[in-house]
Amino acid sequence: MDKKLIFSIIVSLLILLIGVFGYFYIKDYTASSIYAESTILKHNNEDTDNQTIPEIKEIIRESQKKVVMVELEDGTVGSGFLYNEQGDIITNAHVVDGTSVVKVRTTDAKGYDGEVIGISTETDIAVIRVEGLKDIEPLTLSPSTELEIGDEILALGSPLGFQNTVTTGIISGTDRELNVEPYFYENVYQISAPIAPGNSGGPLLDRKSGHVVGINSARIEQGSIGFSIPISTVLPLVNGWSETPMRNLPSITSLDITSQINQSKMLETSEYLVNYFIESINFRDFVTAYSLLGSEWQSNVDYETFRRQYLHINSIKINELTTNYKNDRVFVETVLSIEEHNVGENKTQTKNRTFVVAYENDQAKIMSEK
Repeated sequence: MDKKLIFSIIVSLLILLIGVFGYFYIKDYTASSIYAESTILKHNNEDTDNQTIPEIKEIIRESQKKVVMVELEDGTVGSGFLYNEQGDIITNAHVVDGTSVVKVRTTDAKGYDGEVIGISTETDIAVIRVEGLKDIEPLTLSPSTELEIGDEILALGSPLGFQNTVTTGIISGTDRELNVEPYFYENVYQISAPIAPGNSGGPLLDRKSGHVVGINSARIEQGSIGFSIPISTVLPLVNGWSETPMRNLPSITSLDITSQINQSKMLETSEYLVNYFIESINFRDFVTAYSLLGSEWQSNVDYETFRRQYLHINSIKINELTTNYKNDRVFVETVLSIEEHNVGENKTQTKNRTFVVAYENDQAKIMSEK
């Protein structure tokens, strides 16, 4: 055989072997690279997912430690939150109007003395300094966050003196204006989370970050519509008071408080209390529902008997609700749709119920049901 022919065959075989080897090498390398890349992307996605939105329970648990109940000598209560390490509490001006010294109570039931170091006559905002809360980590403020309609929020506070209460909702309007004497609220958030007496001054949190974006301040009596002042609009003011406390506090409202104002507050409080009672029954939180009863009702029924009365009820819906004030008591007349579970079937009935609300030891309580 010709040597040139033999040499050509050998070279061809070598080229073929190198080609086959190269094909499988490149295939394996490419596959491993793709797998490695997909693994990296998976880890990156997992890290991103873990950092997006904190658990709502985690946000609430951590935030409640920095939210306080503000108590005045006349028995009225409001809310506030720790915003710096000097022990300064942001609240509403109408919460502390007429006084310079207040009591604040933290989530662990500890009480501290507080001094009002700043209050506005134009914006419903004030600052309380509590030396006992100095050097404690405050809530994180987010003045640069601008919420939009539909964004989820959390409202924390102490409605009716019930500390550690959280309501959820969304931003239902922005740049709202309303006039609640002596204040004119402008460029505020409208929220669907209910605001009741005692909620005023509490923080509005962004559901995504858990940071403070507003101060809950007012509500419209008709419907569950609340309003919150964006933190960005008041931060320069409160920072100024923290750096240079006011020596003389201005008076905001007249010292002559009429009975009509007290009556209006009582009606509003009673409406909220009955709604809260019905809501507790629906969630089968009978302990809370029983705690809303006054001594008149509790003296006639113990907790176990009270609980058994509602075990067969699936749900209660308020169709109509009206309030009437008479002799320091409020009669809350309701029309209820009550779904009951009896003998293997559900049955819905419409019933009229009147709840009698009165103050007992400076707390609104449901005295009886008719």
